[in-house]
Amino acid sequence: MTKPIQKIGSRRNGRVGLRKNGRRIPKGVIHVQASFHNTIVTVTDVRGRVVSWSSAGTSGFKGTRRGTPFAAQAAAINAIRTVQDQGMQRAEVMIKGPGLGRDAALRAIRRSGILLSFVRDVTPMPHNGCRPPKKRRV
Repeated sequence: MTKPIQKIGSRRNGRVGLRKNGRRIPKGVIHVQASFHNTIVTVTDVRGRVVSWSSAGTSGFKGTRRGTPFAAQAAAINAIRTVQDQGMQRAEVMIKGPGLGRDAALRAIRRSGILLSFVRDVTPMPHNGCRPPKKRRV
């Protein structure tokens, strides 16, 4: 006889919505995407599964204020606060994009108390890019 599959969200055993919070992660990867209009901070475990994320928009900033360094700092603090409760001590940081929030997000990550093993810039750079369309003849 096979063992019955236990439901994750059953109220009887008191495990409602504990799917993501149950994981303890000592080490993770923090991805910062800083565009000109918004900054997105995603925290994943080492295998790449998203544990927590935040952006300047979800942190309460609207319109042009989302692209500011202060909004990026708030997004980084919001994303990291949840993973610190889950026990993250060390992290790698990957920064992508040209936006104003790059340095501010990195500064907020440094101040949070998580030890950074390395900081890498993963902004995609074209090696002379795509071939342009051919010229129009009139």
